[in-house]
Amino acid sequence: MKKIYLDNASTTAIRPEVIQEMTKVLAEDYGNPSSTHSFGRNAKNILELSRKSIAKQLNVNAQEIVFTSGGTEANNWILRSAVKDLKVKRIISSKIEHHAVLLAITALQREFGIQVDYVNLLANGEVDLTHLADLLNQEVKTLVSLMHVNNEIGTVLDLERVGVICKQYNALFHSDTVQSMGKIPLDLQTIPVDFVLASAHKFHGPKGVGFAFVRKNTGLQPLFFGGEQEKGLRAGTEAIHQIAGMAKALELSYAHLEEEKNQISEVKNYLIEQLGTTFPGVLFNGTKDSFYNILNVLLPFSEEKTAMILFHLDMRGIAVSRGSACQSGSIKPSHVLAEILSDDLVRKPSLRISLSHYNTQEDIDGLIEALKTV
Repeated sequence: MKKIYLDNASTTAIRPEVIQEMTKVLAEDYGNPSSTHSFGRNAKNILELSRKSIAKQLNVNAQEIVFTSGGTEANNWILRSAVKDLKVKRIISSKIEHHAVLLAITALQREFGIQVDYVNLLANGEVDLTHLADLLNQEVKTLVSLMHVNNEIGTVLDLERVGVICKQYNALFHSDTVQSMGKIPLDLQTIPVDFVLASAHKFHGPKGVGFAFVRKNTGLQPLFFGGEQEKGLRAGTEAIHQIAGMAKALELSYAHLEEEKNQISEVKNYLIEQLGTTFPGVLFNGTKDSFYNILNVLLPFSEEKTAMILFHLDMRGIAVSRGSACQSGSIKPSHVLAEILSDDLVRKPSLRISLSHYNTQEDIDGLIEALKTV
């Protein structure tokens, strides 16, 4: 039985070239980058070359890239330091952010008593930018935290436009770019955003490593302490092999972006066509014009099928999800779908199908055949 992986918004397969790069560093460059001897200097060289490589892809200064353990740490660090050190008194966000943002904001509200406002959403899950401007029309130090590409329904935020609105009202702008990094060009010299972040395993790199872009002179302070690594902003010995793998993965993602995007878009269009033909009552949560590798579908099946559908597909070797993998242990409906669907619809079977360049039309045929037997 051929296995079919259609859950690339959760994590991605590591590219072979990335594994080669990491294996080489693990075997040959095991020095501590903080050590002054030659082993340490070699490791430090790999660290800084990786930082420069990532900075070049985003058109920023290498000193604005800070390595982290991934997106969750980066989100928590940025939000917490903004409140604690930058004296932000108010956060504007949306109710369909990743839980790494939503739960961090809830904790900050409880701990510091900050004001929290949630921007309205349009029917398709996009942010209402008119309401955002209305919310910003207050004389209080504010951070806007809105994700670039929603990890469940694939709605896309106009980063540049939101950045301009934030600057107009002197608000800081933080965007969780975990789902878009490596999949869309990001020129951070032209996009007026203060903080973005990445998790390597979302763009065919290793798990457990990521980075934050922190615009120069914003004044963020460290989340935890113990060493002077990362210019004193992130204590702890850097995982050189993972960082080198991440830099390689990002470089390859952007080098092959156009051809891989075209391939993924073709497979997604085929998926939409096949779903519509086979299941005439199918609905697309958010919009079928979502980000090119994510499609969230509401199947015309009875409510009783909801609990078993993922199990049924898994038994046939097909991996999809109902929403964020970080919430996969929960039986609650997706918080994202709960915001945009009626109570009746949110209980019905919805699937998030997320693609990579490793997927083919044959994978889609396999999925459709399996869904027919539900």
